[in-house]
Amino acid sequence: MKLNGTLMSGDTVVANIINARLTIVNEQLLPLFLKNYSDIDSWLIGRAIDKHRTNSRLLKKALRLTTADDIDIVLKVNASTITDNYWFKQVGSVLTYNDIKFKENMFDKLALLGDPDSFNNEISSTPELTNIGSFEKCWRLIDHQWWLYKQGNALEIFSELFIYQFGKALGFCMAHYEQDGKHIRSLDFTNGATINFELANGIVGEDEDYNLNFTKLKLLSDKCSKAYVEMIFLDTICFNMDRHTKNYGVMRDIKTGEVLALAPNFDNNIVLIARGYPKDATRKNDKLIALFIEFIKNNDEALIHFKNLNDSLINKKLILNVLDSIQIEVNRDFICDFILNAKEQIDMALQ
Repeated sequence: MKLNGTLMSGDTVVANIINARLTIVNEQLLPLFLKNYSDIDSWLIGRAIDKHRTNSRLLKKALRLTTADDIDIVLKVNASTITDNYWFKQVGSVLTYNDIKFKENMFDKLALLGDPDSFNNEISSTPELTNIGSFEKCWRLIDHQWWLYKQGNALEIFSELFIYQFGKALGFCMAHYEQDGKHIRSLDFTNGATINFELANGIVGEDEDYNLNFTKLKLLSDKCSKAYVEMIFLDTICFNMDRHTKNYGVMRDIKTGEVLALAPNFDNNIVLIARGYPKDATRKNDKLIALFIEFIKNNDEALIHFKNLNDSLINKKLILNVLDSIQIEVNRDFICDFILNAKEQIDMALQ
């Protein structure tokens, strides 16, 4: 069946949709993905929970959605998410944004842990249906704030905590992370969708090329392109193999649609030693370092941003201070050498 209804931003009409075709009403507030690609079906599918997660299958079974496709799943919660105020209003609906906005989550334990007791909860609206990503996770509302809880082993939790603390020490904009028992949690950086977060795939598709991303972000905001250089520099020295266009993005004003900044740096649980200790701490044949150097050398504006970074702060003392703040035992000498060797190679290449 073809999609019919209205795309909303809060209680403002953004576009009308007739037979899955988009008619724009408010260009300023249109999601960037739809501005660039005009594909409402793909936009909706991109908001659906990852069907490959074990606990997502349990969740769909508990909610009687086992035969539903991705679009049907997101429409079950009006395509709403925790981190933006976009939603889909069916033809004839009298719902308001307050009616569909998430105010609880009865399926957090099922989504995070596969908890058998949660499986029998009464069917209700849950943000888990639009909680994307491949790791088992859940949203929890604590003292009127949403927290994203994520599973991970000790090395994954350590790596995410380390990048957060290390990036913050360097003055970079980082999403807040902390350990909570056996899990790691991150505070919703949109403060309940009072500001909109939009994925980078709405700007560059799936293309991770540094130069393309930098150029596209600069067209939106010079602040975004500067923060992008900071992000990929941190990715490089801390060996983030998994930066992709669905784990970074931009923040937009919910009233004007203005792009305000790159989103705080988040989703760093496949970095550093998360997959075990790399065999070579010298980083001499490191592809991430080679890609970063190539990008910086061939983009004058990015080079200016890089030279303005206060990377002189990066030394063994700083790294050890960050390590001291995390109560997980690791090989401290390896981590110091691994990061400092990357910095040294970049510095030498750009002299």
